Amino acid sequence: MTIQELILQAIERLYAVEIPETMVQIQKTKKEFEGHLTLVVFPLLKLSKKNPEQTAIEIGEYLTKNQPLIAGFNVIKGFLNLTVSPVYWISVLNGIHQNPKYGTQEAPADSPLVMIEYSSPNTNKPLHLGHIRNNLLGFSISEILKATGNRVVKTNIVNDRGIHICKSMLAWKRWGEGETPESSGKKGDRLIGDYYVRFDREYKKELAELEAAGCTKKEAEERSPLMAEAREMLRQWEAGDCETVSLWEKMNAWVYAGFEETYKALGVDFDTIYYESQTYLEGKKKVLEGLKKGVFYRKDDGSVWADLTAGGLDEKLLLRADGTSVYMTQDIGTAKLRFDDYPIDKMVYVVGNEQNYHFQALSLLLDQLGFRFGKDLVHFSYGMVELPEGKMKSREGTVVDADDLIEEMICTAREISNELGKLDGCTEDEAREIAHTVGLGALKYFILKVDPRKNMVFNPKESIDFNGNTGPFIQYTYARIQSVLRKGGQQAFRQCVLDTTVNEKEVALIQMLSEFPIIVQEAADTFSPAVIANYIYDLVKEYNQFYHDYSILGETDEAVRTLRLILSENTAKVIRTGFQLLGIRVPERM
Repeated sequence: MTIQELILQAIERLYAVEIPETMVQIQKTKKEFEGHLTLVVFPLLKLSKKNPEQTAIEIGEYLTKNQPLIAGFNVIKGFLNLTVSPVYWISVLNGIHQNPKYGTQEAPADSPLVMIEYSSPNTNKPLHLGHIRNNLLGFSISEILKATGNRVVKTNIVNDRGIHICKSMLAWKRWGEGETPESSGKKGDRLIGDYYVRFDREYKKELAELEAAGCTKKEAEERSPLMAEAREMLRQWEAGDCETVSLWEKMNAWVYAGFEETYKALGVDFDTIYYESQTYLEGKKKVLEGLKKGVFYRKDDGSVWADLTAGGLDEKLLLRADGTSVYMTQDIGTAKLRFDDYPIDKMVYVVGNEQNYHFQALSLLLDQLGFRFGKDLVHFSYGMVELPEGKMKSREGTVVDADDLIEEMICTAREISNELGKLDGCTEDEAREIAHTVGLGALKYFILKVDPRKNMVFNPKESIDFNGNTGPFIQYTYARIQSVLRKGGQQAFRQCVLDTTVNEKEVALIQMLSEFPIIVQEAADTFSPAVIANYIYDLVKEYNQFYHDYSILGETDEAVRTLRLILSENTAKVIRTGFQLLGIRVPERM
């Protein structure tokens, strides 16, 4: 029986009443107090009709007298601190050991279907550091929700049309001289990104000349020939002009090939991909239907708007005066197509917090259009990521390219691992594999350990530290445990003998391992991989202290040695499973 079940049984016997499990609030005993688990007594006072201390003492005395698994208790105000018998903790460890998928569960066929959108790149530039945080969060949240019994569809919406795409197209048409990824040796997404930067540079030059000729800034922006040409290209694209569409298809193909290479390097994937070019027309159709029904209205210039003031927002543009669509139009169309394609129970958008207003508006608009899923969509709003040097700007070419960062992390991991002797005795192939695993692990862990709702600063050097709260520190501990297990013979340790002597360090480790399923569920409930990341770090710290204080392979008592090997094996199992949920690999040797 679990401790919760023992307490429920005690309450039933003491007070002759059955209560729901939710009334039995158990938490880990604080380190400054004696005990392992603490019962919060306050919800039980109506049953006992006594004060908190008397109630706690009464329950504690009953448990120690009638339940051998409860070895002792103490009371601190309204909290009953229970000391649990070593036999219980050994049986918990045996249960963990016998479950190869401990901490996770399979999704039944009728479990909720959750669609998670992440990445959402534009085809006018390569993926950058901001995209990395987005992709890592989206992928990890998907894995965590799968591990808690949900069916999950990972999806991506590629923003492959719009004025920003036309800027890159126009710049390449004007100044590209037929340059291709093959002729330049550049990845396709990086090549197109260069022309996006070129457009901005030429546009600013044009504005400066117009302002020097006497125009105000606003007048210069309105009279810019370059911007007018980009807008005309967008109109031509939407009208299906063959030459414009052909150029768009060619340049987007270059970008897609580049994106795929980056996704593969980052270790993320998708079950289905939608393209704005295929969804915006559906969105325009729904907007025009809403206009016909009086849900939306048209202004004198021909543009179509929604009045969201009743929902606490303002008016929202849905179609421009020239009939071209905006992001919101596309999102309406994409939402409709997704729910046509899948019986989705929950839709989660992993998008930065600068889009909070957009998703509040989208929720209201979908609801106004009669979509049942409108009010229930989830915008997983995460914070921005910056470098120590500050913010990045795509148009000015000051972003950190994702491919460059990945390569830098792997190279740095190789250098530091060499300096510390972590690669001694490794073949070149092994060293290359370890550097890749450690470099990517450092990058992913450093980003995912931060509360996703907070802004963060990514420091590459700090992330590849083999000490402290870093990926490499945890990976090295995992590799150390694997070494211990290999030296221990890697025999099939079936289970621990229940009367084996255990010390407080071992009990603390077992108790931490027992919390893993709760941690995974908390991460799912809060959409926060950081919950798992920081739990794994605390587990590793606890294990390293145990490893430092007690011999494993040198232990002469066979039962104790077996327990410590099983404890080590299952600590490694939880590290491996936890890191898998973060999308991070662990090295078997290091």
